[in-house]
Amino acid sequence: KNRLAEVKKDSLIKRFFAQLADPMIIILLVAAAISGVLAVVENESFADVIIILAVVLINAILGVYQESKAEKAIEALQEMAAATSKVYRDGKIVTVKSEDLVKGDIVVLEAGDAVPADGRIIQCASMKIEEAALTGESVPVGKLIDVLTAGENGEVPLGDRKNMVFMGSTVVYGRGKAVVTATGMDTEMGKIADALANAEEGKTPLQIKLAGLSKILTYLVIGICVVIFGVQLGSAYITGNYETIFDPILSSFMVAISLAVAAIPEGLATVVTIVLSIGVTKMSKRSAVIRRLTAVETLGCTQVICSDKTG
Repeated sequence: KNRLAEVKKDSLIKRFFAQLADPMIIILLVAAAISGVLAVVENESFADVIIILAVVLINAILGVYQESKAEKAIEALQEMAAATSKVYRDGKIVTVKSEDLVKGDIVVLEAGDAVPADGRIIQCASMKIEEAALTGESVPVGKLIDVLTAGENGEVPLGDRKNMVFMGSTVVYGRGKAVVTATGMDTEMGKIADALANAEEGKTPLQIKLAGLSKILTYLVIGICVVIFGVQLGSAYITGNYETIFDPILSSFMVAISLAVAAIPEGLATVVTIVLSIGVTKMSKRSAVIRRLTAVETLGCTQVICSDKTG
């Protein structure tokens, strides 16, 4: 098909577990596990475990729901953009879906048409094409049917290929015909799409800050555990209030672990997700589609937006 390859979508389960991979969530899961062990050892209720796991679950479901909603909105926009092209088939001009074009098809182009694939111009009447998306050139390029002379490296730079039309550009003036030379991912636009698909995703400022906070919390909690355990154990052995040698060790360990669980902010991850969800909802009312929740905070941090001459 003459269309850009879609990035393979993660399954719902994979997206759910991706939400759990957040450092804050991992700390909460560790806290839930420790709370569970404490509840079993001291024969107490599992209320803490249930609350922490409920918080983690709500957080993950909220994140997956918002991102799935954004994906559906993007898919709907792509469906609306499924364009058609005028081509010669069996000697007649017919309108076909742009995705059904093949190499060798002769496409008829007029002012206002989106170029559906890369092609060599075979007929041209004052045709000018807007190629800003590809070359960054803000002024429409005048097209011709002449043969071009290659440069030193045997190639003509993309911006100078005036006898070619490229997918993703728009005819702004005149008319012409072109024979399709490349479709889908083989087009110049396809090469850009491929580079984008293989680009590594960086972390947003919020993710970096939360990861840093998680690290600090982890060190603090371990520090508190060690200090409290040592102090409790020391005072128990000094006072001699124990029946067996292991009693102070167990009770001191339980106190230290209880304090560690209490020190972890269970609600933080959910509060962050809910606040970001509110931001996404507000932006959707203004027709802005946010694919990733954390992007909202990044956008909020933006002070300067730079754009080139094409806008």
